[in-house]
Amino acid sequence: MPLSRLPLATLLLSFLFFYFLLRFIYSLFWVPWKLQLHFKRQGLRGPPRHPIFGNSGEIRDLIARAQSEPLAAGFGHEIMERVMPHYYHWSRRYGKTFVYWFGSKPRIALADPDLIKEVLVNASGCFEKVGFNPLSGQLFGQGLVGLEGDKWARHRRIANSAFNMERVKGWVPEITTSTRNMLEKWERNGLDGHEFEIEVHKELHNLTADIISRTAFGSNYEEGKLVFQLQEEQMLLVSQAIRSVYIPGFRFIPTKKNRRRRILEKKIRESLRKLIEINGEVSQSTKNLLGLMTLANRNQEEGERIGIEEIIDECKTFYFAGKETSANLMTWVLLLLGLHQEWQTRAREEVARVCGSHSSPTIESLTHLKLIGMIIDESLRLYPPAVMLMRQSCKDVKLGAMVIPANTQLYLPMTAIHHDMKLWGEDAEKFNPLRFSETRKHFAAFFPFGLGPRICVGQNLATVEVKIVLAMILQRFSFIVSPSYVHAPMQLLTLQPQYGAQILFHKI
Repeated sequence: MPLSRLPLATLLLSFLFFYFLLRFIYSLFWVPWKLQLHFKRQGLRGPPRHPIFGNSGEIRDLIARAQSEPLAAGFGHEIMERVMPHYYHWSRRYGKTFVYWFGSKPRIALADPDLIKEVLVNASGCFEKVGFNPLSGQLFGQGLVGLEGDKWARHRRIANSAFNMERVKGWVPEITTSTRNMLEKWERNGLDGHEFEIEVHKELHNLTADIISRTAFGSNYEEGKLVFQLQEEQMLLVSQAIRSVYIPGFRFIPTKKNRRRRILEKKIRESLRKLIEINGEVSQSTKNLLGLMTLANRNQEEGERIGIEEIIDECKTFYFAGKETSANLMTWVLLLLGLHQEWQTRAREEVARVCGSHSSPTIESLTHLKLIGMIIDESLRLYPPAVMLMRQSCKDVKLGAMVIPANTQLYLPMTAIHHDMKLWGEDAEKFNPLRFSETRKHFAAFFPFGLGPRICVGQNLATVEVKIVLAMILQRFSFIVSPSYVHAPMQLLTLQPQYGAQILFHKI
């Protein structure tokens, strides 16, 4: 470089340095400070904010401490301190509505059902999903869970068509076949008439993996087995990533975890591409999810077309969500009925009365399993698959008495609402399915599948398959919770037993 140009280059570098320094100070110090004053003027309190990373380190420490030991001896349902420890501790110190910080982003915890309803029903369009960071987004890709706007609407129309109740009714034979195969394997364990122990959490994950494979993708568990295995490892990495503030560009650093993330992502996409090639043509005639997406891929209207990479992203979403949510719900239902024998007896009597002792449930008989439905709802209340929901304001908006600035994240503590004694009575921590025989006091007191336009699109399938599986188990077995079971609910994207779910079965 000529000497005459050196001062100009130095000046330019100095300018860039001070420009980025000022931006850094502005975004990480000045803006959060102004927001803190804004919230303070409205009476919102919370834990002290630490520079740069906010309260994320405290959250990780509280979660690690909570998961380091199980709940107290016994099988109580007071799970908040273990599954959402930061909310549990901070809400007791600062009130049910408080503000904390994830990096430079403010998060407002809301436990008022009126405000939660306003956020989730979202008629004004002021609240949207919180976007994934580049590390946590790998699990779902650009699938329905993370989309917004017109693209979300297009994908949602296809998913609604794939999972409407009429189509789910047609999948009952596949669900009963998959369940029967699992139960026949279990029966071989009990041929000698003695009790036998099964770790049902893993078994039920294999079952729901087979069901979502058959019903949505026209394949079976064996064909999708590699995808499920890779996604389980990916889920562990994602659960770690979402608890830390993402530093821009970090995903490009060749750390051990980043290298593994890239390998998993590549293998999953390659496996799904092969499954789409194998099953896509056949699925078009059945119009399951894969078939409808394949048809949309060939749609000549540019605005309605779904590309092959979008199909892969949706397959990632539904392979994971279709297995995870239903399996965890079934696990908690069996544990609760294993613990509460009187409700197990009543449920078995209803199944015998409606379905008989040996006949598989039909779509007609499922509508008459009222108590089974209440047991499922009560299980969802006490142990919702998602312990919380997140939303973000897309503009300055008034919410109740608060003025929420744009880009403020809202933490909706579902588990706290589901266990609130003001909403559910003094027995809110008890298992009592009959509470669902009465009308709820508030629309937003119970929302395990969400509310509003983004309510879980797979709700119909999940409810039907859990009813069928539970009815068929009750026809064949009585069961109790094994003495080897350790009660340790844990949030790992979804709520699941940290050490598995060991249950003792006896053939009827």
